Amino acid sequence: MRKEYDLTKLKSRRNPYAKALKRQVTIRIGNDVIHYFKEMGNKTGVPYQSLINLYLRDCVDSHRVLKWAA
Repeated sequence: MRKEYDLTKLKSRRNPYAKALKRQVTIRIGNDVIHYFKEMGNKTGVPYQSLINLYLRDCVDSHRVLKWAA
């Protein structure tokens, strides 16, 4: 492998996967919920933020609707 590569001749292009990237948002989550997912993350070795995302993704995929009691 060469020690140096000449990248000046490369043409730039847009990332075709840019739409699939995650977006950072700020939300308020209860301490007990954070604690629950952090414990689960420690047990599974998966970061707790990824677990929260996986759970929310499952809700979206299964079209789960929150039942709100008034």
